[in-house]
Amino acid sequence: MNVSDAVDRRVSIRAFKPETPPAALIREMLQAASRSPSGGNLQPWRVYVLAGEALQDLKARAAANPLGETPDYDVYPPNLWDPFRTRRFQNGEDLYATLGIPREDKAARLRQLAKNADLFGAPVGLFFCLDRKLGPPQWSDVGMFMQTFMLLAVERGLDTCAQEYWARYPQTLADVLGLPEDHMVFSGMALGWRDDTAPINTLRSARDPIEVWGDLRGFD
Repeated sequence: MNVSDAVDRRVSIRAFKPETPPAALIREMLQAASRSPSGGNLQPWRVYVLAGEALQDLKARAAANPLGETPDYDVYPPNLWDPFRTRRFQNGEDLYATLGIPREDKAARLRQLAKNADLFGAPVGLFFCLDRKLGPPQWSDVGMFMQTFMLLAVERGLDTCAQEYWARYPQTLADVLGLPEDHMVFSGMALGWRDDTAPINTLRSARDPIEVWGDLRGFD
């Protein structure tokens, strides 16, 4: 599989098979992902991987506290504006359409949202953390590390779903992971094999054409 194929195949999967990928394979992918770009070679990422009883413990704690905790950062800016607000809204509508959940069925939408706390049934959860004193450039490094890992997962036949949802559980994660006080959770990630029978996995979010956001200058 070439890089272009991996980029095209990678989507956010929200229904997984129960089989757990081997620890050795995950370790190998994480080591390979460490070749991601890193300004000044700071390598700010710190990654915790949970499976089995450790993951079930986290899922149970999150399920018992559906409202979450005070997050360490806002996943979205307050009063999100266009075009970002419209893009987010449409993505939500497209997602619930795959499940046949109308907008007025708030209870069903909340039940689907709650599946985030179960990592959508994924058998492995990864949690990407960094030192609180680091800034936006290092956050971008962690994001590039995550993207590299997700593409490597595709290459190996696995699937992922990056979940900033876990920013809602900073205290729970700090306790479960034994996170140092000077570190914070940036994002979680579900990992496993997709359930091809799940309608929600047919979702492929829309992307604007390059004319909307790109500007090439100085070319003939």
